[in-house]
Amino acid sequence: MQSEERYVIGIDSSTQSVKAIAWSKDGQPCFEGRAPHTLITPDAHRAEQDPDEWWSAAITALKAVAGATDPDRIDGIAISNQRETMALLDDQRRPLAPATVWLDRRARDMPALLADELGADVLHGISGKPVDVIPCVYRLRWMRANQPELLDKAAYILSVHDYLTMQLSGTPQATWTSADPFGIFDIVSKTWSKTILGHLMIDEAKLPPLNPPASRIGSISQEAAAQTGLKPGTPIFAAGGDGHCAALGVGAIEPGTVYLNLGTAVVGGLWSATPELSGHWRTLVSPTGDGYVLESVQRGGAFFVNWLLDNFAGGRTDVAVFQRLEAEAMRLPVGSDGLTVCPYLMGCMDPYWDENARASFTGFGPDHGMGHLYRASLEAITLEFARSLQEMRATGLVAERIFVIGGGASSVLWRKMVSDATGLPVHRSLSNEASALGAGIAAAVGAGWYSNFHEAKNAMARTTEALAPDPAAYEDWLTLSERQAQVYINNREQGRT
Repeated sequence: MQSEERYVIGIDSSTQSVKAIAWSKDGQPCFEGRAPHTLITPDAHRAEQDPDEWWSAAITALKAVAGATDPDRIDGIAISNQRETMALLDDQRRPLAPATVWLDRRARDMPALLADELGADVLHGISGKPVDVIPCVYRLRWMRANQPELLDKAAYILSVHDYLTMQLSGTPQATWTSADPFGIFDIVSKTWSKTILGHLMIDEAKLPPLNPPASRIGSISQEAAAQTGLKPGTPIFAAGGDGHCAALGVGAIEPGTVYLNLGTAVVGGLWSATPELSGHWRTLVSPTGDGYVLESVQRGGAFFVNWLLDNFAGGRTDVAVFQRLEAEAMRLPVGSDGLTVCPYLMGCMDPYWDENARASFTGFGPDHGMGHLYRASLEAITLEFARSLQEMRATGLVAERIFVIGGGASSVLWRKMVSDATGLPVHRSLSNEASALGAGIAAAVGAGWYSNFHEAKNAMARTTEALAPDPAAYEDWLTLSERQAQVYINNREQGRT
């Protein structure tokens, strides 16, 4: 007898690729399609992509899913997008220039300038984001100064979510969480900021309409159906930023639950009912639209570890290198026998927001080897997150458990470090595609599978048993944290960063 199972599709359009996954009602990934994205780096400060490729890659991924099942059984789709990536289109909806990706640094001089013009506190208060080069607002200020004709000619300023929604339905639509990372969105009023747009001399009409999570924002057009294999009229529901969707995918949408993505960048967050502001985190709209997420970000998470191995351990072509180093690092004590790392290889976001910060290794001795370097690097990245979480808890927020995702979550050593350094149990998500799952959960709520996000999360987000912290190790981690945090400060005072 043929299965009558229904599906929703979560699309995760990330920096490196697009994934389209058909999810069942219990959160099982049933069918999927993938296609790569090309990252263009014309120079050391620019990172770009072709918006047309976002769409061609999405077509490839969606075709694979639609071809594997009956499109009549798909109840809706939703999109998770790479954040802080922006495309400018003309009045015919054609790209005016390559899209600027979140990695782009052409506007590196603009944060200080815009903070001087509008006030750092004003920018932080409206957007929830401390002054930093990543939000799109600083690239928009750079364009106003260097390419004003491009800004003035643009008829549309869109995120990846908004662009793909336009291609699928015919109309660009933003969500609160696709707009949030741009830095021109008021996180309290849930509107585009007239203050910031007015200063940039950008007409709000260039920006797409804003929608709360899980609301219906369109349906698959006849043209898109012919290209993707999806059924015309299939509903499209609002999801948004990939970090937001990842938090939803592991269920970090309620008090006490922390998520931690041990990926290329290390991103962690804790739900808050109110928009608490601090230099120790970025304040985001919750992926459910109810409350906020306080998010810490390290640009050089697993990227830092991979860089270390590629440059000093013979590279990652030897698949056993991680196993060897994990085994060596497991035998070492907390503190790596005095070797300490500052992991700011790509600058520092929270808590210092220092674009010019750099990495360092301190305390080398003759007995130190590659295992020490590996362990000390993981310790440093872990402690950066632990200190941010400690600051969040100091506001009165409760943290009871951590859900980890990303490639680094496969490391028992790293999960153990996170648990011991925070004193909290650590659960590993059973889904390797938390952002696509978060988009799927948004579609499930929109399609009426579940009455609310919490019910959907309980049904669809799946995790392993917890790794419990070792209370005896906690004091050692606190001592190490004080030492490791001091490395950047000492380097800065001596002019080394």
